[in-house]
Amino acid sequence: MPSILVVEGEGLITRLLQENLGIEEYQAVPILNGEDAVQFALREIPGLIIIDMLLPGVDGYQMIRRLREHPKSAHIPIIVLSAYYSLADKVRALDLGVDSYITKPFNTDELMAHARRHLARVQQSSLSPLTHLPGGLQLERAIDYKLRSMEPWSVLYLDLNNFKAFNDVYGFLAGNDMILLVGHICQRVVYEYGNTDDFVGHIGGDDFVIVTTPDREKVFCRHILERYKQESAVLYRKEDLERGSISGVDRKGRPYQFPLVSLSIGVVSDRLLCSQSIDEVGTLTAEAKRNAKRSSSNVYHLASQWNDTPAEYSYLSHSPSSFDILGHVGRSLFHFAEEDAFAEI
Repeated sequence: MPSILVVEGEGLITRLLQENLGIEEYQAVPILNGEDAVQFALREIPGLIIIDMLLPGVDGYQMIRRLREHPKSAHIPIIVLSAYYSLADKVRALDLGVDSYITKPFNTDELMAHARRHLARVQQSSLSPLTHLPGGLQLERAIDYKLRSMEPWSVLYLDLNNFKAFNDVYGFLAGNDMILLVGHICQRVVYEYGNTDDFVGHIGGDDFVIVTTPDREKVFCRHILERYKQESAVLYRKEDLERGSISGVDRKGRPYQFPLVSLSIGVVSDRLLCSQSIDEVGTLTAEAKRNAKRSSSNVYHLASQWNDTPAEYSYLSHSPSSFDILGHVGRSLFHFAEEDAFAEI
């Protein structure tokens, strides 16, 4: 259930939201500590944040700054409740990126009106209308944020193979269900096995991106591919699933058997010797996805550095814990010796 983060001490605002907001699909979550509130926002991605600026021991301005600087929370609307009436305080908060500044004592109807407006705006503009995941500029900022942080990073590019054939035969509503399934799987896996600030974005169509760290690549790919293979089975007709293909027609109207839809994951990380500009990362990620899509199975690739001798070592996964080496890697491209760059499940 989507949440509304309320940074307060007594729970009054939380109770007001529950009683007056009239949006049943949101759960108001009160948190007292500023650091806990930031971590909650990065992990849960609430639809709205309300901050009582007079909460003892909490630097509200610092909290706002951190939330606005991180691409994972930069789009979340923030409402500030403050007893300070001065223009300087209000301007400071607005300059930091606050969406509404309401003085105390506040009017309940006014607060609820601001909350409803911000929740509706986020749903309509910043997020994918289908998956409710960020994309576009937010995704670009998430990658740029990782590059500028000087910390280890990895970008996973997920794409469905033979999706058009599935969409044509089963219809766009079933196609939407498959896209939603991939988005939900990505969110669940990142939530269960990822870092707090890992980013899941929806580029559009059947394309998704995860921004994470190199130590999470293998576990993400393994669990995403395993869950997709298991959970996507319910989207097919029994006869197609048993046959392992979809009966349809090609673009010239001729009968044709299309493979079931598989999921490809292209992986790029800072272990590659590249300039680490966002443009180059985008190019490398696209290359990784193209390499991954060469197989009709669920695969992932670690892209080699273009303009260099292709070098990769690969693994074929027969079970979640069994990997067979199929190749080797050029050590000049990587800072590691025995990590997997290609896997098939």
